[in-house]
Amino acid sequence: MPYKLVTLGGDGTGPEVMREGLKVLHAVSEPLGIEWAIEDVPCGGQYYLEQGDLDWPSDAPQKCDAADLILLGAVGWPDPAGTGGPVLMKDNKMAGFSPVIGNRMRLNLYANVRPIKLYPGVQHRIHGGHKQIWEAGKVDMVIIRENTEGLYAPTGGKLAPGGKADVAIDTRVITRRACEQVIRHAFELCKRRNKGAPKDGKLRVTAIIKDNVLHGCQLFRDVFFEIGAEYPEIEKDTAIVDAFTQWLVGQPEYYDVCVTSNMFGDIVTDLASTLQGGMGMAVGGNIGKHNAMFEPIHGSAPKHAGKDKVNPIAMILSVKEGLEWLAARKDDATLTKAAEAIEAAVVEVLEKGETLTYDLVGNDRASKCSEVGSAIAEAAVRKLG
Repeated sequence: MPYKLVTLGGDGTGPEVMREGLKVLHAVSEPLGIEWAIEDVPCGGQYYLEQGDLDWPSDAPQKCDAADLILLGAVGWPDPAGTGGPVLMKDNKMAGFSPVIGNRMRLNLYANVRPIKLYPGVQHRIHGGHKQIWEAGKVDMVIIRENTEGLYAPTGGKLAPGGKADVAIDTRVITRRACEQVIRHAFELCKRRNKGAPKDGKLRVTAIIKDNVLHGCQLFRDVFFEIGAEYPEIEKDTAIVDAFTQWLVGQPEYYDVCVTSNMFGDIVTDLASTLQGGMGMAVGGNIGKHNAMFEPIHGSAPKHAGKDKVNPIAMILSVKEGLEWLAARKDDATLTKAAEAIEAAVVEVLEKGETLTYDLVGNDRASKCSEVGSAIAEAAVRKLG
């Protein structure tokens, strides 16, 4: 029986990186006998402009609900009216809302899980050049962001007396239920990882909050320590979000697993991607009790669309993360073997440094997106023996 896979390529460079992710998926699946029933669902701003009504087909939610695994490329397309923003739908939501935030809300994908790992051979783009700033082995953490409420809860709006927007309100919603879900996920992941922080080897969960000011963060903190009491082997740590940003950059080796609310997590995980070589290396998993959707956290990069230029490694590692999640859910060791081969292949290609995109080596040495995907696919097959 094949596994059901729904792919949401989306806008811009989304379909390009999705193509490379699937190239690697097929490369490891064939020798292992893993079968997939794949359905690609169009979505995003470009789809909305073509259709003029929805940002994905009307039957897309049911297809996502029934999928064993969902992979997302990227969504978002510039408004052709020249507003400077993305294409908006009639309800003023970004075209692409349905496959991203819609899936998160409807499927209760409450944990946005972002591994922050620096692989050997990856340098950091600083001041227009590439240098080794952080050391591989000293950056290996996971930041978990609550994914269904906070400032993204649909409770705000605009007041427009006379037709001109005059007041905009975004209400931050923090509930005990959502806190409990995501915080427990963080402690359980810390226990399963069983790595500890690179600095001292301690199993540690850090709550990123602003509890000196915000009521919602005070509730998040209280739930954090309530649930943390069930895990005496794990150290409980808190960090004020603004201070955390400097500690994240200055001492990433201190952190093992971090957990935070929606907007704080959205911001600090993009900052954290710098540690691992940039957005082209950064993966996001949207995980619930029964469903999961995996994606690179970079955007659709419309200016690079169609140029075979962008880094596909985040998408390829999203495939790896998705296989690991599905392996645990289905108790399928073959999927685990496929995931391990993909990660080993990524490490090999990074360490060789011969076939990498511009963001990792600069324009003069850059390979194409498709060339990187092919190199990783070939390496993954070799890893399987």
